[in-house]
Parts: sequence; structure tokens; C-alpha cells
Amino acid sequence: MQNIELRDLVVDSLEDMKAIEVQCLDVSAQSDFADFMLVAGGSSNRHVRAVAQSVIENAKQEGVVPLGVEGMESGDWVLIDLVDVVVHVMLPDTRVFYDLERLWSLSPSSTTSIG
Repeated sequence: MQNIELRDLVVDSLEDMKAIEVQCLDVSAQSDFADFMLVAGGSSNRHVRAVAQSVIENAKQEGVVPLGVEGMESGDWVLIDLVDVVVHVMLPDTRVFYDLERLWSLSPSSTTSIG
């Protein structure tokens, strides 16, 4: 499965499960470990886990087995590594605190080097 097809599959899974504020970040220029990062919210720990489980199941149905899954126990923040697509499903407070969308939108030219 191509990375764009996988990204679209993940977006559809997130939307089907009513994930909150789905954002797709193209990180291919900033990262060598993934092309796309998807960030989505859930309304409760249970919702976060259900959304993440849906992404995992839909990916597996298409032959894509996650490289890793973290956070299913607590449900505050679930990370799903699908190699070219990394998915973060978080509770609203966790999402605001870590602000991944802003972090990954910083370009190298806008950062300051130390030293």
C-alpha cells in the first residue's frame, strides 16, 4: 500500500469513528521516519482507545501491521506507528499540552541553533 493510500485509509478510519479535529501533517521534508503524521482527538479515554483500535484494525485489513502501538492502556495518548504514517490520538488536554501541530510546523530556518 502506498503511503498516500495509507494516509487516506487512516483519515477515513478517524472520521468514521468521529475523531475530533483531524489534522494531517506532511513531515516528509522534516523526517526520515515517516511521510505523514496524523493528529486527532478523542472525547474520553474510551473514545481515544476506540478510535485507535479502529485505525489498527482497518490498517491490518489492508495488510499493514503496525510497527508499534503505545498508550492503549491509559487512553490519554495513543501512538500508532504505521511506518510511513504515524498516528496520534489524544485527549484534548494532552493535545493542547504537547501541541504537536505547532511543533512539527516549525521549519529548520525558524529554529535557533545553540552553540
